[in-house]
Amino acid sequence: MVTRKKNLPDPDASTLAMAGDFSFGIVVAEWNRDITASLLEGAHNALTRAGVKPEQIIVKWVPGSFELTAGARYLAEYTGVDAVICLGCVIQGETPHFTYICQGISYGITELNLLFDLPIVFGVLTTLNLEQARERAGGKLGNKGEEAAITALRMAQLHRELEEQLPDTEEPDEE
Repeated sequence: MVTRKKNLPDPDASTLAMAGDFSFGIVVAEWNRDITASLLEGAHNALTRAGVKPEQIIVKWVPGSFELTAGARYLAEYTGVDAVICLGCVIQGETPHFTYICQGISYGITELNLLFDLPIVFGVLTTLNLEQARERAGGKLGNKGEEAAITALRMAQLHRELEEQLPDTEEPDEE
């Protein structure tokens, strides 16, 4: 069930305190650009409100939502970001194309989360029509780009916390 404005709480004080130490990659689909640009604005605003400096946010555009997984992989492989946010919008049409694209993106992002040692966040709208997309990209149902950014912040924090708890595995130098 969808609630009005947003489903996630704002980041807590401990997340905000660490936010300035994180860097983020955002990969955005050009297809349905009016919607995805609004998602990007919501994500970018949420990150900067949390204390992330604009220069710590890398934004890359890809042709469509299906290409989000490749773009996310490139950001994970070639940058030092702490998390990647994937933003896209797929609107159902009259053919099964919608189903194949949505499944491909979902499976692809899941696979990337298993392959890379950093969070890769699903911020893709999968709607029945343009009106539903607009409602979720800054309309009456909030901005899902903002929610994706909050998720990325929280997951990057969780990753860092757990990584810091690992025992030191370095062996002493032998002389």
